[in-house]
Amino acid sequence: MAQKTLLKGRILSFNGSPFEGEPTDATEIHEAVLIEEGHVAAFGAASDLSDAHPDAGVKDYGDHLITAGFIDPHVHYPQTAMIASWGKRLIDWLNSYTFPEEMKFSDPDYAAEIANRYLDITAAHGTTTMCSFCTIHPESVDAFFAAAQARGQRVVAGKTCMDRNAPRGLQDTAQAGYDQSKALLEKWHGVDRISYAITPRFSPTSTPGQLEAMGALWSEHPECLMQTHLSEQTDEIEWVRSLFPKARDYLDTYEQFGLLGGNGLYGHAIHLEDRERDRLREVDAGLIHCPTSNTFIGSGLFDMNGLIREGHRVGLATDTGGGSSFSMLRTMAAAYEIGQLRGHPLHPSQLLWLGTVGSARTLRMDDRIGNIAVGMEADLVVLDLASTPAIAQREAHADDLWESVFPTIMMGDDRAVADVWIGGQAVSG
Repeated sequence: MAQKTLLKGRILSFNGSPFEGEPTDATEIHEAVLIEEGHVAAFGAASDLSDAHPDAGVKDYGDHLITAGFIDPHVHYPQTAMIASWGKRLIDWLNSYTFPEEMKFSDPDYAAEIANRYLDITAAHGTTTMCSFCTIHPESVDAFFAAAQARGQRVVAGKTCMDRNAPRGLQDTAQAGYDQSKALLEKWHGVDRISYAITPRFSPTSTPGQLEAMGALWSEHPECLMQTHLSEQTDEIEWVRSLFPKARDYLDTYEQFGLLGGNGLYGHAIHLEDRERDRLREVDAGLIHCPTSNTFIGSGLFDMNGLIREGHRVGLATDTGGGSSFSMLRTMAAAYEIGQLRGHPLHPSQLLWLGTVGSARTLRMDDRIGNIAVGMEADLVVLDLASTPAIAQREAHADDLWESVFPTIMMGDDRAVADVWIGGQAVSG
């Protein structure tokens, strides 16, 4: 008989989007969730589930909040060691910090060390799935996928392709980028809980020939995700215009080479023109908001309210290590702050939805992860809503669940993560 585990606590489940109607109408709170064979088998009243499954092991988390594990749809795991590097605009920051660190990933041992370090740190923060850029080195992809596979973790990643405007040691060619990406895709995509993402870093570091090759690979494997960057900074956009003088806009540098589609993930997307917004919505692409990165590097303020109202898919990401934190809680707090600056503060239910269901939707995985519902994979995070004295004293005065949750979103860190479950197995706490 399959092992069953009954988790008791305050179980948060979404039955819709909190961006439609009243934010709290899309949420349900239950007393227990039953895990069986790595999936959610049932949720509801604790007494009913205990009576129906007397053979289940029980883990009682008291009044802790249990949600789907956090999903981070735009990260650079190779930037783990140089996170929070001082100063610089995007292009200088890449040259000063990122590229020198990424050069090290030709060493399989170093790649494996950082991959495991990154997955340890993010699990401690409650992140159970992420979509990562690797480096140009196939070794960096193998290391990340092997580390995730050993943990039974659902992840997405891909070899970053660059054939210009980068140090020679970080350049491939259009043909090598295609060949190596294809080989890695065929080796890893669909193995256990692993998915491959075709990964041109961004237009300035790929020649038209490489973008065309990546578009060809995507057309051969349309089931895969494709991840890149779009309209992060104004000076970056001017650079793109100089490199692609015939393009209608930044998005067109992808569109003309077959790199625009519903399985596309476009990180940042801050300074979009009207045509770009229209085309991204028409193809139902995924836009990834990276608030700590956008403030840390001084990129700008993402138009969350406007884009969601227009019908875009939007996810929430740390953008490690341009982002200044591994924590999705800190990322939610930054999204709230940017919403305030935009005149549209986000409700706690909306912030939690963005970091779970919303991000899963951009990865086209919301049928498997991102929510607590029957049949979903049992990736869960257990949050202590009184994890520090400062948070506890505020939570003690809360009038409802959302007032209890919000201090943890704004001030919480890995101390708020009481436990994490990946694939139905506890991995911390």
